[in-house]
Amino acid sequence: MGDNGGGPTGPRCIAIVGPFQSGKTTLLEAILARTGAVSRQGTVDAGTSVGDASKEARDHKMSVEISVATTTFMGDAYTFIDCPGSVEFVHDMRAALPAVDAAIVVCEADEKKVPQLQLILRELEELNVPHFLFLNKIDKADTRLSEALRMLQPASRVPLLLRQIPTWSGETVNGFVDLALERAFVYRENQASEIIPLEGEVLDMEKQARFSMLETLADHDDALMEQLLEDITPPRDRIFDDLRKELRDRLVCPMLMGVASRTNGILRLLKALRHEAPGPAETAERLGVKAGNEAVGYVMKTFHTAHGGKLSITRVLAGQISDSTVLQSPTDEVGRVAGVFKMLGQTQEKRGAAGAGETVALAKLDGAETGDTISTGKQPHKALVEVKTSPPVLNIAVSARERKDDVKLGQALSKLLDEDPSITVIQNQETHEVVLWGQGEMHLRVATERLADRFGVAIERHRPSVGYRETIRKTVTQRGRHKKQSGGHGQFGDVVLEIKPLPRSSGFEFSERITGGVVPRNYIPSVEEGVVDALKEGPLGFPVVDIAVALIDGSYHTVDSSDMAFRTAGRIGIVEALPQCGPVLLEPIHEVEIVCPNEATAKINAILSGRRGQILGFDTREGWPGWDTVRAQMPESEIGDLIIEVRSATAGVGTFTFKFDHMAELTGKTADQIVAARKAAE
Repeated sequence: MGDNGGGPTGPRCIAIVGPFQSGKTTLLEAILARTGAVSRQGTVDAGTSVGDASKEARDHKMSVEISVATTTFMGDAYTFIDCPGSVEFVHDMRAALPAVDAAIVVCEADEKKVPQLQLILRELEELNVPHFLFLNKIDKADTRLSEALRMLQPASRVPLLLRQIPTWSGETVNGFVDLALERAFVYRENQASEIIPLEGEVLDMEKQARFSMLETLADHDDALMEQLLEDITPPRDRIFDDLRKELRDRLVCPMLMGVASRTNGILRLLKALRHEAPGPAETAERLGVKAGNEAVGYVMKTFHTAHGGKLSITRVLAGQISDSTVLQSPTDEVGRVAGVFKMLGQTQEKRGAAGAGETVALAKLDGAETGDTISTGKQPHKALVEVKTSPPVLNIAVSARERKDDVKLGQALSKLLDEDPSITVIQNQETHEVVLWGQGEMHLRVATERLADRFGVAIERHRPSVGYRETIRKTVTQRGRHKKQSGGHGQFGDVVLEIKPLPRSSGFEFSERITGGVVPRNYIPSVEEGVVDALKEGPLGFPVVDIAVALIDGSYHTVDSSDMAFRTAGRIGIVEALPQCGPVLLEPIHEVEIVCPNEATAKINAILSGRRGQILGFDTREGWPGWDTVRAQMPESEIGDLIIEVRSATAGVGTFTFKFDHMAELTGKTADQIVAARKAAE
């Protein structure tokens, strides 16, 4: 059979990706069991799997971060990166993918999950990562393979290439035919499949499916096309060469199948990886890394462990990294390696130096961040990729349950951001809130659980304050007088202020029209300071904006007047004037852009309307067949948990971006409730 595509080419790194609950962690467990890395296949439900071993993953029975496991197959080393399937944890997948050799996309014959599959395939396509599709749970599929292929193909921009077809015993899948090998196999649970004769109806099905596979391959091989047209049977070696080349050139996506929970189809999948997936040299070339003595690595993920400190999961792309190696990023030195470890889930085993192609954990590189390119040369190696985070869509405010833990919370948040760059922390100086922004409800829940469980900080969480403001509708002239007599010098300041509204978004203006020196010029800045102080909280309880204040008159005392007295007088004038100026509440309005599968567009429109949104229009999403983009304006207060409804309406794939547009007046019952809540909070 020739070399089936080149044979071993060094340690491989393979990502396992796919929609939420498609069986990725189960597939990893099956691979580890089949290759002897574990003695018995564990399960997610029982909490015995190598992947999803963190407390948060066990509690929620889902992947919330990547799991890394190294094993061997037929003498070659393989590191598998099991990536979360939820869109809320997509950054972990996005950061790991650039440096893998290939990806296994685990999916089901489930039409509801096709949009999720499309998101994942698009990430792989954008990064030029070769990938296989593994159709899992075929024992439970209620559609035939031809129907499943038609269902799944719209998710991929390259042809899905059937490598296998299932065989049936009644209504049950009992094996498969390998179309490249032209052999039929029957499944044996937890054992290698058994070869059976290829005959009868199965042989007829195989001939038709195999010809279809060869036709697809021939689209990029003129010689193969000529052989097919002349009805010449192409050599098997040529077919494997084409399979390997067209996968590596990302012209096709080979589609295999099986049942991961029973290890059905695992051996065929591993052999396809071994013979057809590119090796580390090709991956290094794709990323622009040249072979040489200089060590170059890519940091796929950062972990902070309870006892071992910081671990940087790193794919070595050139050279060698060992204990005590000093590494640098393009911007700074990241530290000296304090240990090189082989990973098997959350188990670390110390090992020797790591060479090109190997994926290891490097200890205590305090300056290394996820997505960094690290190297040992005299000049830092340029960054291989830029890993972008998705815009955040949900926020919560957090605080330490006990004041004594405030510093500890700050340190924990720093580690949290190190592990998960898709979280943003904002210190709101106005409200004195620490606000966490993330990718969804579960994302933020896991983040706060980590603060408590991994970093030991008990926290309180609540909805962040909305940036309400207030303004005025009427012009008023008001005197502000501050007079206080005590032993010695007294305090005296007297001002007359003209307060009037400004057009929306004008902010604040201060001017003076003093004549005759009734207020000495050296006190005028103090009057402005007092005015600014008073505008921090108006009669409705919020900062006052879009207002002009003019100092038009006043008086002073040669002995008792002072900067502080005039500052106080200015503040008193504003406080007494604002209730007479027709105060009105302003709420921030944002422009929101939602992307969703087009079958969910009507639901999205209804959600927006129900949240006081003004729909501006919608259009097809450029470059995304079957998707729409909906634009609207809506109040900030309604955006708070919008993502929960959007995800519910779109099978978990919809998302949005937003930006501030303007402030709008808010009156009536809603405004009264907001003001009452503000006063109650005080």
